Amino acid sequence: MKLELYSTWISRYNKSMKNLELYFHIPFCLKKCNYCDFLSGEESDFQKREYVRTLLNEIKYQAYDCEAYEVSSIYFGGGTPSSLKAQVIDDLMNQTREYFHVREDAEITVECNPGTVDKEKLLLYKMSGVNRISLGLQSADNAELRVLGRIHTFEDFLESYDAVRKAGFENINVDLMSGLPGQTLESYEKTLKQVVRLKPEHISAYSLIIEKDTPFYEMYAEDDYLRAKGEQPKYLPSEEEERQMYERTKELLAENGLYRYEISNYAKPGYECRHNIGYWRRENYLGLGLGASSLFENTRFHNTDVLFDYRKGNFERMDEEVLSRKSQMEEFMFLGLRMMDGVSREEFKKQFGMEIEGAYAKPLEKLTAEGYLEQKEGRIYFTDRGIDVSTTLLTEFLL
Repeated sequence: MKLELYSTWISRYNKSMKNLELYFHIPFCLKKCNYCDFLSGEESDFQKREYVRTLLNEIKYQAYDCEAYEVSSIYFGGGTPSSLKAQVIDDLMNQTREYFHVREDAEITVECNPGTVDKEKLLLYKMSGVNRISLGLQSADNAELRVLGRIHTFEDFLESYDAVRKAGFENINVDLMSGLPGQTLESYEKTLKQVVRLKPEHISAYSLIIEKDTPFYEMYAEDDYLRAKGEQPKYLPSEEEERQMYERTKELLAENGLYRYEISNYAKPGYECRHNIGYWRRENYLGLGLGASSLFENTRFHNTDVLFDYRKGNFERMDEEVLSRKSQMEEFMFLGLRMMDGVSREEFKKQFGMEIEGAYAKPLEKLTAEGYLEQKEGRIYFTDRGIDVSTTLLTEFLL
């Protein structure tokens, strides 16, 4: 009888807990890519060991405020988490389970670069509870990979993909990039076809962005400027070629059972990335590690991005901002409309105590009339035409 009462109490307790997502930033790479502006780089084995030690301490520190939260997803990103020894992920998972309430069915993802995983490492990941692997391919063309500064070849990717499958993983994402220097529609389409032939459950397909303070910015900033003006760049694909790559991605992936559920993400039914959906739905998430960002009860903040300070145990919230009601509404629309099923009228009313027209009557009426928005069954979402120009249209939702 006591056991039954205890089980009932635990069940009610879990239902009352709020969802929380955890992100672990692993800022180490074997080699930094030419296009990358992420907080990552090459470090010594000593630096890596000290960083992991600090990360284990941060888990205990951050868990103090999370007693009423249940972790629904965990994401190890970077950098290259798979560049560390497999035991590191196991240690971090054990520490997380000790100090946080982690759901039994939590989605747990590790980002891996081809060539940095093997059978033993993958099996230990699986034993640690990891159930989703994200492989950063970017391109199946070795010449394009060299331009990007990637350390692997397509053949390396195939070996790693095969190892992931043989280790028993049934949820694999593959990252792809379009708009690369020297890339053509034909070479990009070949990459798409070679990847879908492997039948991954998820594909993230992003267009290259030329970021400042990267080698690519020095090499291609002028080209990027010409393309933005609608002129013909020298090295990058033209605006029209990029548009064709974008359209071909939608068509070819749909033909192969991967439906688009977010601007740049495609999945087989039931394999949408729960962690990323949490970001777009503005669920609570906590970032651990160097420079990691968080959204916790409508407060945004991030960790220090100075490695020396972080290793000293500085877990202070940096640039902490309590979001105003106006900012929360804007984020609700900006992030939610990235999803193909858009935003929920009911959820808007639940969060803000008013009908969505109370804040956005004019843009909703205007964009619906122009064919950019569709409103159906209590949801508001961009049409295909709207998604294509969503970056511009989202400014309509600034209050």
